[in-house]
Amino acid sequence: MLTFQDFERGGAGLIPRVIAEHQASDLYTTALTADEYDHQKNTTIYDYVRTLFSLTGVALVDYTATNSRIASNFFHRLNTQRCTYSLGNGVTFGDDTKRIKTALGVRFDTSLKKTAYKALIHGVAFGFWDVSRLYTFPVTEFAPLWDEDTGALRAGLRFWRLDDEHPATVWLYEEDGYTVFRGKDYASVTQAEEKRGYKARVRYTRADGERVAGYENYGSLPVVPFWGSDLHQSTLVGMRQAIDSFDLIQSGFANDLSDCTQVYWILENYNGMSDDDIKRLRDRLRFSHIAAADTMSGGQIKPYTVDIPFAARQAYLKHIRDSIYEGFGAMDVHNISAASTNDHIDAAYQPMDEEADDFEYQCIEFVQQVCRLAGFADVTPIFKRNRISNQREQTDMIISAAEYMDTETILKKLPFITVDEVATILRNRDLEEGRRVENRLED
Repeated sequence: MLTFQDFERGGAGLIPRVIAEHQASDLYTTALTADEYDHQKNTTIYDYVRTLFSLTGVALVDYTATNSRIASNFFHRLNTQRCTYSLGNGVTFGDDTKRIKTALGVRFDTSLKKTAYKALIHGVAFGFWDVSRLYTFPVTEFAPLWDEDTGALRAGLRFWRLDDEHPATVWLYEEDGYTVFRGKDYASVTQAEEKRGYKARVRYTRADGERVAGYENYGSLPVVPFWGSDLHQSTLVGMRQAIDSFDLIQSGFANDLSDCTQVYWILENYNGMSDDDIKRLRDRLRFSHIAAADTMSGGQIKPYTVDIPFAARQAYLKHIRDSIYEGFGAMDVHNISAASTNDHIDAAYQPMDEEADDFEYQCIEFVQQVCRLAGFADVTPIFKRNRISNQREQTDMIISAAEYMDTETILKKLPFITVDEVATILRNRDLEEGRRVENRLED
């Protein structure tokens, strides 16, 4: 793997090698596979072909057998659950929320969630802060250059190409600006634009209107890595084998149900029949359901069916499903009944809370670095986790303790009122109280 120091010594001539080595890395290839699973395209089950072996060990593909390929949606569902559990309501910053969120832009929460999701399924994603907006660079489009001494991200290459018939574009991001390269492919890219800073200084005159007077930089690289966990690896690692096992069993189950529900016919004392005779007999049985048997000479036709071991496979599929949820630390709603108390619900959420703690630490570090680029130091994002609860029980508990809390605290703790609604309710209450005072004064 080429480092930032290697690139400093080799210069732009190393761009093709950096991209080639990145695309050959485990990080990149795992990310490509993770994208396939995320789109419910299980590569293992899609590449699977049912094969038979002869007595001599020769592989024979059974083209007549059913070959169902049923891909489950565990990967997308569980990663979505973990991501939206912490970021489904966006992030806040306490009393400074309005000021900071205004500077970060209206699309910050959306971009943060997108970056976080890619970080989970790829292991890491990169967020580019461009003055007032956050952009997501996935591993499949960005080759990082790490400092070989500190491990910090010092530069990187954003690369993309529609297909082999179209030109390639590469943006080199460095601490002192970015440079654009283009070519017919990545191996032949050359510099297409001069290096420029990330922040343009715009001046306005009545004669010339707006024009760029110069460029400035941030003082550090405005591309920030977002790790999905302390493990620094894709969530597909470890989960893939369980998903493959589930999909293979489920697909095999469907294949056997389709193939074995047919009626098999055993012909006794018909050794003189040729293959063509047997085919004609099969067709007659299939369409007319009538066949002639020479019983006087010992001939006989017997139908047979095969029963599939349904219960055993159902039990095994349930076992794998439970193992996937448990291993991922996910919340399985089937384990909660409508009558569950909040104590039972909290206990069911415990594994998910532990995984969310690890994920949110990564998110905090990422958001803090982005906020420093935006001009806000020493801020800490606050998460409101999405979780189900026994709202009646929770509301009754809050009402019973209402005499010890102010109105704003009560509203914030009520489970069916959002943070934005709290401000609106308090503002409307103050307006209503003001009108009452005015009416009393007029009277």
